[in-house]
Amino acid sequence: MAVSLRKARTIIRKALEKGRELELKPLSVVVLDAGGHVIAFERQDGAAPGRFAIAQGKAYGSVMLGMAGTAQMQRAEAQAYFMAAVNGVYGGQVVPVPGGVLLLDRKGAVIGAVGVTGDTSDNDAVAAMAGIEAAGLIGEI
Repeated sequence: MAVSLRKARTIIRKALEKGRELELKPLSVVVLDAGGHVIAFERQDGAAPGRFAIAQGKAYGSVMLGMAGTAQMQRAEAQAYFMAAVNGVYGGQVVPVPGGVLLLDRKGAVIGAVGVTGDTSDNDAVAAMAGIEAAGLIGEI
């Protein structure tokens, strides 16, 4: 199963709606496929232009490691050398914090990831899950 452009756009639209509902700071949302390639991205008005790289890094680390942002952060806290090595392997593209959410199929296989940035990492993850659920997909924070 692949994440379609239609589903990716739904994830983004609903994540941004959740951000507005919760009165979060301007968000940026990216959806990646299982190979770490961008399917879709949007940045709300007022979001810093550098937010693409952060959103992409949150999602990229999730999909490449098969480990959601929360688990990556726990791993970084427990074994900083491991995450430093991972970031070396992936050219510094991994941002190991919440807001990177795995997309899973019904059997638990990774089909992509969502990265949200702009507010606190925990709020970013809440917005991501709202989008994922609205698209009828399974997310792992």
